[in-house]
Amino acid sequence: MTENVVRAVGTQGDLEIAGVSFVADLSGALFWEEESLLVVSDLHLEKGSSFAARGVLLPPYDTVATLGRLAAVIARRDPRAVIALGDSFHDRDAHRRLSAPDREALTAMQARRDWIWISGNHDPALPPDLGGIVASEVAIGNIVFRHEPTGAAGEIAGHLHPKARVATRGRSMERRCFASDGERAVMPAFGAYTGGLSIRDEAFSKIFRTPGFMAHVLGDRRLHAIAASRCY
Repeated sequence: MTENVVRAVGTQGDLEIAGVSFVADLSGALFWEEESLLVVSDLHLEKGSSFAARGVLLPPYDTVATLGRLAAVIARRDPRAVIALGDSFHDRDAHRRLSAPDREALTAMQARRDWIWISGNHDPALPPDLGGIVASEVAIGNIVFRHEPTGAAGEIAGHLHPKARVATRGRSMERRCFASDGERAVMPAFGAYTGGLSIRDEAFSKIFRTPGFMAHVLGDRRLHAIAASRCY
């Protein structure tokens, strides 16, 4: 990637939102070290089985892959609390399709830590037997965690699955990214089968209201901070 377009920031990067410092992890998670809080968004568990029920056959490994990646970042960060920012399950019945091993893996991750499920548009009525608690949004100091972004200052949201396309070495690369202008952020989707929406889409301009926001792109070995205006 050309030097004037992108800045490499290693396998993690500091992301300041409304005066609070977070660590943007290469996995797509966000870590608030001061609060020992890990945030992930849009797991879309059991998306494969949802598609299969409609006759669209996909390899049925998305939940295993997503939970495996989540377990890895939890082991690495060892957070006191985890917030899942909505659409953790791909549909209203997805939690019922979890296999016994997947339920056990989820229970193991929840052990000895607080766990908050934010309800999303795909999973608006999460059951109590998943462990943890369910909330529509969570506020900690100046920061508000919710599923759908409103553009409010101090907001960290998901829902839009931001991705960025940039030119590198004569070819284009499209990757998931954090989108942020320093006052608010939209997180990348964490799920294995989740798609993405270009940060040049008007949905993001409605949230940030300025072309000066940044895409913190998840590369193979490092994060890259790129001006959204440089993406296409």
